[in-house]
Amino acid sequence: MIDQRIKGVIPPMITPFKENGDVDYDKHIANMEHWNEDRLSGYLVLGSNSEAAYLNEKEKIKLIELTVKHAKKDRLILAGTGMESARETIAFTNKAADLGAQGALILTPSYYHAKMNDEAQINFFRHVADNVKIPVLIYNVPAFTHINLSAHTVSTLSRHPNIIGMKDSTGNVPQLVNFLNVIADNFNLMVGTASAWFPALGLGITGGIFALANCAPNECTLVQTAYDEGDYDKSRETYVRMFPVNAAVTATFGVAGLKYASNLLGYQGGFIRNPLLPLKQEDEEKIQAILQTAKLI
Repeated sequence: MIDQRIKGVIPPMITPFKENGDVDYDKHIANMEHWNEDRLSGYLVLGSNSEAAYLNEKEKIKLIELTVKHAKKDRLILAGTGMESARETIAFTNKAADLGAQGALILTPSYYHAKMNDEAQINFFRHVADNVKIPVLIYNVPAFTHINLSAHTVSTLSRHPNIIGMKDSTGNVPQLVNFLNVIADNFNLMVGTASAWFPALGLGITGGIFALANCAPNECTLVQTAYDEGDYDKSRETYVRMFPVNAAVTATFGVAGLKYASNLLGYQGGFIRNPLLPLKQEDEEKIQAILQTAKLI
């Protein structure tokens, strides 16, 4: 079971691929072993940065199995299990639960986005949460879904006994404040991008799930631990130093950039899966320079 309060940094784990497009499970295990030695609180398998949209069910199940098997025993294991229909979301979430996932991060359904209003989202998440074996966290990521949940929807869903939190990946700090004003007291509002991590800590948010934690996990955690110890200067300095790195591995260069940065920092990025494109040499050089400026290499 998940303790109600989730604290710490969780990477949405990259999925290494071989050059032929197959999942490189050995490299996934190698990453797990490396991350087990880093200062992390848990793992998210099948997130956006996992290229989950490009994985079939067999591959997803194998990645969940390996994550559960190789994770350090004190770490929280979340699985991204959202599908477009409630029926398929429930079915896959329960499979993930049977494999050992402790919680499900579920994407807002968005294909028929014009009809995915407050009522539809509330109905979807309530129905899913009523019928799955593990706690649910909402995944709000308008950059991919073009849907940004309203404060009314979040407030309503935060009071469901099996909906325990939300990953908000907007990076919108004023929106975080609006959510904090309306959610239930025991609801885990989590940051979904490292760009908002330091401001979020000041708001009392205790958990984050973000791409940067794949390649710079200890620096992401240092922002929080220094803040908790009252060393606000160190927390802020680390956050500011990592800010350009986060921009590079998210908005600027995307998953390919994240995997390349991970390679440079001792992790196993592997290849990306078509239709994503590999980095050009000049982009690789830009990432190297950003990591050098951030004192990571």
